[in-house]
Amino acid sequence: MIVPCADACHISLYKSPSQSIRFSVAVFSSLSYFCSAMAQTVVLKVGMSCEGCVGAVKRVLNKMEGVESFDVDLKEQKVTVKGNVQPDAVLQTVSKTGKKTSFWEAEAEAKEAAV
Repeated sequence: MIVPCADACHISLYKSPSQSIRFSVAVFSSLSYFCSAMAQTVVLKVGMSCEGCVGAVKRVLNKMEGVESFDVDLKEQKVTVKGNVQPDAVLQTVSKTGKKTSFWEAEAEAKEAAV
Protein backbone atom coordinates (compact mmCIF):
# COMPACT_ATOMS: atom_id res chain seq x y z
CA MET A 1 0.00 0.00 0.00
CA ILE A 2 1.32 3.50 -0.89
CA VAL A 3 0.42 6.38 1.43
CA PRO A 4 1.41 9.99 0.57
CA CYS A 5 2.05 12.52 3.31
CA ALA A 6 -0.18 15.57 3.74
CA ASP A 7 1.85 17.76 1.39
CA ALA A 8 2.39 14.95 -1.15
CA CYS A 9 6.18 15.01 -0.79
CA HIS A 10 6.71 11.64 0.85
CA ILE A 11 5.40 8.16 0.37
CA SER A 12 5.43 5.17 2.65
CA LEU A 13 5.12 1.60 1.46
CA TYR A 14 3.40 -0.72 3.89
CA LYS A 15 4.27 -4.36 3.43
CA SER A 16 3.82 -5.39 7.05
CA PRO A 17 3.49 -3.40 10.29
CA SER A 18 7.07 -4.10 11.39
CA GLN A 19 8.61 -3.10 8.03
CA SER A 20 6.45 -0.03 7.54
CA ILE A 21 8.06 1.91 10.39
CA ARG A 22 11.63 1.31 9.23
CA PHE A 23 10.88 1.94 5.58
CA SER A 24 8.75 4.98 6.31
CA VAL A 25 11.56 6.60 8.30
CA ALA A 26 14.03 5.95 5.46
CA VAL A 27 11.69 7.51 2.92
CA PHE A 28 10.97 10.55 5.08
CA SER A 29 14.62 11.27 5.84
CA SER A 30 15.79 10.82 2.25
CA LEU A 31 13.04 13.02 0.78
CA SER A 32 13.09 15.83 3.33
CA TYR A 33 15.40 17.83 1.04
CA PHE A 34 12.90 17.39 -1.80
CA CYS A 35 10.11 18.97 0.25
CA SER A 36 12.15 21.99 1.21
CA ALA A 37 13.27 22.40 -2.40
CA MET A 38 9.65 22.85 -3.45
CA ALA A 39 9.27 25.96 -1.27
CA GLN A 40 10.11 29.15 -3.14
CA THR A 41 10.42 32.83 -2.42
CA VAL A 42 8.73 35.16 -4.90
CA VAL A 43 9.42 38.90 -4.73
CA LEU A 44 7.10 41.35 -6.48
CA LYS A 45 7.03 45.08 -7.09
CA VAL A 46 3.44 46.19 -6.41
CA GLY A 47 2.12 49.71 -6.87
CA MET A 48 0.54 50.38 -3.47
CA SER A 49 -0.32 53.85 -2.21
CA CYS A 50 -2.10 53.22 1.10
CA GLU A 51 -2.99 50.70 3.81
CA GLY A 52 -6.11 49.80 1.81
CA CYS A 53 -3.85 48.58 -0.99
CA VAL A 54 -1.83 46.58 1.52
CA GLY A 55 -5.05 45.02 2.83
CA ALA A 56 -6.13 44.03 -0.68
CA VAL A 57 -2.81 42.29 -1.33
CA LYS A 58 -2.95 40.52 2.03
CA ARG A 59 -6.51 39.31 1.36
CA VAL A 60 -5.65 37.65 -1.95
CA LEU A 61 -2.46 36.09 -0.56
CA ASN A 62 -4.29 34.71 2.49
CA LYS A 63 -6.61 32.85 0.10
CA MET A 64 -3.87 31.53 -2.19
CA GLU A 65 -3.08 27.86 -1.85
CA GLY A 66 0.53 26.99 -1.02
CA VAL A 67 1.43 30.33 0.58
CA GLU A 68 3.24 29.71 3.86
CA SER A 69 4.12 33.32 4.69
CA PHE A 70 4.31 36.76 3.12
CA ASP A 71 5.51 40.28 3.85
CA VAL A 72 3.97 43.40 2.35
CA ASP A 73 6.18 46.52 2.52
CA LEU A 74 4.23 49.64 1.56
CA LYS A 75 7.26 51.96 1.69
CA GLU A 76 9.37 49.78 -0.61
CA GLN A 77 6.34 48.72 -2.73
CA LYS A 78 7.62 45.18 -2.22
CA VAL A 79 5.73 41.93 -1.61
CA THR A 80 7.66 38.81 -0.60
CA VAL A 81 5.83 35.47 -0.70
CA LYS A 82 7.21 32.17 0.59
CA GLY A 83 5.69 28.75 0.04
CA ASN A 84 4.97 25.97 -2.39
CA VAL A 85 3.87 28.37 -5.12
CA GLN A 86 4.62 29.10 -8.74
CA PRO A 87 5.98 32.61 -9.40
CA ASP A 88 3.58 33.25 -12.29
CA ALA A 89 0.61 32.19 -10.13
CA VAL A 90 1.64 34.62 -7.38
CA LEU A 91 2.03 37.43 -9.93
CA GLN A 92 -1.40 36.67 -11.40
CA THR A 93 -3.05 36.47 -7.96
CA VAL A 94 -1.64 39.80 -6.76
CA SER A 95 -2.52 41.41 -10.12
CA LYS A 96 -6.18 40.63 -9.38
CA THR A 97 -6.09 43.48 -6.85
CA GLY A 98 -5.84 45.92 -9.76
CA LYS A 99 -2.41 47.12 -8.64
CA LYS A 100 0.46 47.34 -11.12
CA THR A 101 2.48 44.20 -10.42
CA SER A 102 5.79 42.88 -11.75
CA PHE A 103 8.60 40.63 -10.62
CA TRP A 104 11.09 42.54 -8.47
CA GLU A 105 14.05 41.48 -10.64
CA ALA A 106 12.35 42.68 -13.83
CA GLU A 107 11.67 46.07 -12.23
CA ALA A 108 15.31 46.43 -11.11
CA GLU A 109 16.62 45.48 -14.57
CA ALA A 110 14.33 48.04 -16.25
CA LYS A 111 15.66 50.82 -13.98
CA GLU A 112 19.28 49.82 -14.68
CA ALA A 113 18.67 49.83 -18.43
CA ALA A 114 17.19 53.33 -18.23
CA VAL A 115 20.28 54.74 -16.48
